[in-house]
Formats: sequence, structure tokens, C-alpha cells
Amino acid sequence: MSSPSEAGHDRSEPGLSAIVGERGQLINLAYRLLGSLAEAEDAVQEAYARWYAMSRERQEAIESPGAWLSTVAGRICLDMLGSARARRERYVGEWIPEPLPDRTEWFSGRVGGGRTEPVDPADLVTLDESVNMAFLVVLESMTPAERVAFILHDVFRYPFAEVAGIVGRTPAACRQLASSARRRIRAAQTPAAPTAGQAGLVRHFKEAWEAKDIEALVGLLDPGATMIADGGGLIGAALRPVEGSERIAQYLIHIAGKAPGLVLLERTVNGHPGLVAQHAGVTVTVAAFSLTGDRITRIWAVRNPEKLRSWTARM
Repeated sequence: MSSPSEAGHDRSEPGLSAIVGERGQLINLAYRLLGSLAEAEDAVQEAYARWYAMSRERQEAIESPGAWLSTVAGRICLDMLGSARARRERYVGEWIPEPLPDRTEWFSGRVGGGRTEPVDPADLVTLDESVNMAFLVVLESMTPAERVAFILHDVFRYPFAEVAGIVGRTPAACRQLASSARRRIRAAQTPAAPTAGQAGLVRHFKEAWEAKDIEALVGLLDPGATMIADGGGLIGAALRPVEGSERIAQYLIHIAGKAPGLVLLERTVNGHPGLVAQHAGVTVTVAAFSLTGDRITRIWAVRNPEKLRSWTARM
């Protein structure tokens, strides 16, 4: 990721194309800070609104518009994280970050008739380990200030002096916030399955689920595995985590029995092998996995239709 100075580029005239060109950087930043593509887009739109609300003279006085936009977007995200905590206390069931597709799987389908369709915000998010679902879930355990300081410094390489201007604390305090966030990350890390084996393990899981083979499912799950579903109160989903390989397997077989004709597709979810479930041609679930060795340890199943818009539009 580029720093705010690199992203902004020095320019004497804040031309429209240059300013709009910052949107990809801003969406990448805001999604990692908020864990929601919809909220990230709202934050970026608000940052642009504040830019265009300034007079031309004030715009021209800003040496690096890209850095200005990044700073403003970061402050907006910090405020949104604070209010999001209160909203999520009222959220029905478990809250999971919004899953993202791999744009390369779908990009060819977005061009037709000699015309490229408008870019979806999901197309702007660069998929790397900082959007891995397991990583995003750990970020949710951080305080807003920890999360912002860590993402800005460790992921986007902002100097602590610039982080301080966004977070509203001293550089030394921001350094401590980032250090605390790193400890949370390390405490939650588990040995990951080899990359080459991840897709195969997810494929075996898909096949066992399709066959309603409970023994095979149990064999693919770690005995202490946990499955978390997010329906947001808008669609049926377990309100609490389902724990243990046997309980998870039984739950999945129950779901398959209630939805005859369910189609499972292997897809990249937040940069890692995952599954998409469709019913009657409509995407109803996107599942991300955490794998350790040759077992699945975590499943995050997003069913809230408001979080599946990037998938529904593409399928």
C-alpha cells in the first residue's frame, strides 16, 4: 500500500480526474477500518463532499489533496467506528464483516456491448492478508483508536506523526495503540494450513455437505471448531456461535434439508478459498473459513442480504 504522501502526489491544481483517482486508495483504507463496504463507501463519499464544499482557493492551498482526503476519511471512519459499537450492541445475532469477492473472477462479466459498466466499490479493494476474514474479525475486538492506528501505520505505512493528526493523540500514544493491536493479532493467530491445501480442504467440505455426509463433515472439522452466522435479523441464522464439529455438521445438514436445491459454489472470499450458497439462483450465504493443518477451525457464514450485494450483482 502507498503512503498518503505517495497516494496524494504533489500537484498545484486539484484537477477532477486526479481527485477522483484517489477513490480506490480511500475505499481500500475505509473498508479495512470499518469492515463494511457499504459504510466504507459512505465514508469516502462524505470525504469527497467535504472537499467539494471548500472554495477553489482553499482547495488550491492544499499541497497534497490525496493526503488531505485520506486524513479526512480516516477521521470520518474513526467517528463511524465509535457509533458502530453502539449499533452493533443492538444488532440481531452475530455481526461479521462484509465479505468481498475476488474481482478477477467477475471482471470479464462486467464488460459488454463495447461499454464498461460503472466500477463497483468491491472492484477497488485490493485483496491481501489485511482483508482476510480472520484478520478482520480480530480487528473487531480492538478499540476504534487501536484499529485506526494499527491499520494506518502497519498496513498503509503512515508515519505515526500523521496517524496522530488523524486519531487526535500524540505520536507516542499512537505507537502504543498500534503495539497493543499487534498483541491482539498475535494472540489470535493460529498456524495456517498450507496455501495449496486450502482450496482442496474447502472442496472436500463442499462435497461432504452436498452429500449430507455427517461423518465426513465431522472429519474435516476440528473438534473445537466454531461456526458463526450473520443474518442481521433479516433472514434465518443461528443467533449464537455453533461450537464443536458434531454440532456444526448437524446444523449444516439441517440447513441443507430445509433448502432443497441449494447450490454450493467454490469462490474466493476475502482473498481465500470460500463457498457461496445459492438457492433458486439467488446468493443466500457467503462462507469464509479459517484452516489449521488439515482441519477447519472457523466458519463465518454471512447471510444478511444487505452484506451480499456485491455477490448478488455478480452472480
